[in-house]
Amino acid sequence: MALDHRLAAQQILDAVGGADNVVSAAHCATRLRLVIADDSKVNQQAVDNAEGAKGNFQAAGQLQVIYGTGTVNKVYDEFIKLGNIKEATKEEAKEAVAERQNPFMRAIKLLGDIFVPIIPAIVASGLLLGIMSALSFMNTNGYLSIDTSSSLYVIADLVSNTAFTFLQILIGFSAAKAFGANPYLGAVMGAILINPSLQNAYTVASEGVNNYLSIFGIYNIELIGYQGHVIPIVIACFILSVLEKWLHKHVPDMFDLFVTPLVSVFVTAFITIAAVGPIFVYLENAILGGIQFLLTLPLGIGSAIIGGLYAPTVVTGLHQMYTAIDLGQLAQYGVTYWLPIASAANIGQGGACLAVALKTKSAKIKGLAAPSALSAFMGITEPAIFGVNLRFVKPFVAGCIGAAAGALICSITQLGATGTGVTGIFGILLCLNQPLQYIIMFAATAIVAFAVSFILYKDPVEA
Repeated sequence: MALDHRLAAQQILDAVGGADNVVSAAHCATRLRLVIADDSKVNQQAVDNAEGAKGNFQAAGQLQVIYGTGTVNKVYDEFIKLGNIKEATKEEAKEAVAERQNPFMRAIKLLGDIFVPIIPAIVASGLLLGIMSALSFMNTNGYLSIDTSSSLYVIADLVSNTAFTFLQILIGFSAAKAFGANPYLGAVMGAILINPSLQNAYTVASEGVNNYLSIFGIYNIELIGYQGHVIPIVIACFILSVLEKWLHKHVPDMFDLFVTPLVSVFVTAFITIAAVGPIFVYLENAILGGIQFLLTLPLGIGSAIIGGLYAPTVVTGLHQMYTAIDLGQLAQYGVTYWLPIASAANIGQGGACLAVALKTKSAKIKGLAAPSALSAFMGITEPAIFGVNLRFVKPFVAGCIGAAAGALICSITQLGATGTGVTGIFGILLCLNQPLQYIIMFAATAIVAFAVSFILYKDPVEA
C-alpha cells in the first residue's frame, strides 16, 4: 500500500508538539531534520510509531526522522505546508542548532564544518595511495611485473599524494570559510605554511634544521614548513578571520580591497610563524603522542577501550573531530591507526543490528534492522545506531563489545590505513598492504557483536 505522505507529515507534526514547537525544518537525502524549541513537548512514542518512519534519533541538536530516499522529499513538502513552516536549507538548520548548543559542542561542530568538506579529496587520494602501495609491494616482491615509468603509473602516483602534499591549502580554504573569512585568503595562508622557502618538515629528521630566523632579536625560531600539521593552519585561519572582519569595519571602502587582504594575511602569517605555529606544533605532537601511547598499551588494552567507546562518541557528535586525528597520524606515521578502529566500531554496530534483524519476530523491526545493518557494514551507522541498536540498548552495547574486540585485533596486528573517510567493507581499500589483517578484524568484530546481540536481544512487548 502506498504511503500517504500527508498523513505521515501530519503524524510527525502532531508528535513534535505542532508547528509552534518547530524552530527549523530541513531534509537531507534520507532524513527529515527538525530543530525543536521544547523537547519536552515531543511525544517520543508517537514519533516512533509514525506512518512510514523507519526510525528516528537525536543528533547534532536535531530530531532526525528516517524515511528514505525519495520519500523524505514528499513528506517534507507536506510537513511545511501543513505547519505553514518556512523552508530551511541544511545550512540554515545547522545555524539554528548552533544557537542552542553549548560552547563545547559548537567547537566540535566547527571542527566538523572544517574537515568534513575535504574528506572526498582525502578519500580519493587515500584510496589511490593504498592501491599504489599495494602495487609497489607486489612489484618489489615479484608478484607482479609493473612498468613504473609508464604514463598511467606515473600519473596515478602523482594523483595519489597530491591531496596530502597540499593538505594545508585544503584545510586553509575550508577553515577560513567556516570562520567566516575569505576562503581564498585561507588557502593563501595554507600555501604560506608549506612554502618551499621554508625547510620541508619531512626532511628535518634526516637533514636536521638548517634555517633559523631571529624575531626582533629576542628569540630564534626554526624556519620549518608545516607539512602534515593540522592545528596550526586552523588557528591561523581563526586569527585571519578576526583580523579581516575588524579591518572590513574600520578601513574606508576605497582602500578596503587591497588594504584588508594585505594586512590580514601578512599579520596572520607573522603571528603564526613567529609564535602560534611552533606552540601548536608542540601541542599537536603531544596529543598525537598521547593517542599513540594509548593505542600501543600492552595487550591492546588502550585500543580496546577506544573501540568500545567509539560508538557512544558518535551519538554525542564528538566523532566529528576524529578526521584531524587521522590526518595527523597520516602525516606523522604514514598511516592512521585510528581509522581501522573506527571501522571496527561501525562493523560492530552492523553485526549487532543484523542479529536483531534475524531474531526479531516483528516485521517492522526486521524491515528496519536488515537494511540498517547493511548500511553499517558499508560505513554508514546512523540508521543502525539510532533506528535500532540505541533504541533497544542491548544491541548497542553488543556492538560496542564487538568493536572493542575488533580494535584489540587492530592493535595486535598493527593495522593501519593509508587514508581516511572510508570504513566498513570498503575500508579494506585503505589497508591493501594488510588485507588479511583487515578481513580477520572485520570477521571477528561482526561475529562477536552478532553473538552478544543475538543472546541479549528480546523483542519489546509491543512488537
